[in-house]
Amino acid sequence: MQPAKHLYETTLPLANGAGTLPAVGFGTLIRDPVAARQAIKVALETGFRHLDCAELYRNEDVVGQAMREAFDAGTVRREDLFVTTKLWNNNHRPERVGPALEASLKRLQLDYVDGYLVHTPYAFRPGDEQYPTDKDGQPAYDREVTLVETWRAMERLVDEGKCRFIGLSDIRLERLKEIVAVARIMPAVVQVECHPYLPEWELLEFCQAHGIVLLAFAPLGHGMEPRITDDPVIKAIAQRLDRTPAQVALAWAVQRGSALLTTSTNPAHIRENFAISALPEDAMQAMRSGIETTFRLNAVVDTGVPGFVPKAG
Repeated sequence: MQPAKHLYETTLPLANGAGTLPAVGFGTLIRDPVAARQAIKVALETGFRHLDCAELYRNEDVVGQAMREAFDAGTVRREDLFVTTKLWNNNHRPERVGPALEASLKRLQLDYVDGYLVHTPYAFRPGDEQYPTDKDGQPAYDREVTLVETWRAMERLVDEGKCRFIGLSDIRLERLKEIVAVARIMPAVVQVECHPYLPEWELLEFCQAHGIVLLAFAPLGHGMEPRITDDPVIKAIAQRLDRTPAQVALAWAVQRGSALLTTSTNPAHIRENFAISALPEDAMQAMRSGIETTFRLNAVVDTGVPGFVPKAG
């Protein structure tokens, strides 16, 4: 990691010589297309250079248009922007992986993405339905493909130059170890729910030992209860340092060696979430020893069904 006084300048090295990843990224899970396009515009103007997308979000076309406008306006160059998208569960069979990325590239108006992640380690029944269900209304899983087979198809995409690095998302440590043990191309990024109420220390240590970037989504808990920004330890640190609780929680994430994604449609919050700076060591220690709440907000690691993504009506 290359730490910086202004933590938004921090970059993390990627496995397989794929360069470095800006530690502070912007997530594009914004349902309203007008709001999404404007938020991405503000994020890029603010200085975000890492955009996180997914087929599942159903707005890659909006992200693509926003990026194209930023390129044309000179706000950012394509080569300075890190764009990640994800393979959804109904495309895990090897013959579906390449076409799924090609479809994402077309929507994003890009020739390549920097990162391509397996959205969850759960394979759903192949087809056009994003959420196929069985006769009981439960997720219809595909038992005829393994995560290793999907990973082999992901590796071929790197060989073909369609993405610079590959990774995994919404995965527990045990499943990650299975892939690390057999990978020809190592996962460069693992994206999971991670915040002061779910610090994932064991996963973080494993990732760091293997040169994998842990990328935290929901670093502020999506404003859900229990609210991370209402935690007394975090609020006390924020008051002492004249920062917002959100800035304290985000700084903690970067300083411990992870990358993060924030999402907002509020321009002031977008700028606030970017403008984070280093915490003193006593604040880092207070957060590690003084925060007692433990809570997972999203059950996707157990079901393959993300809790934060609204289903199409």
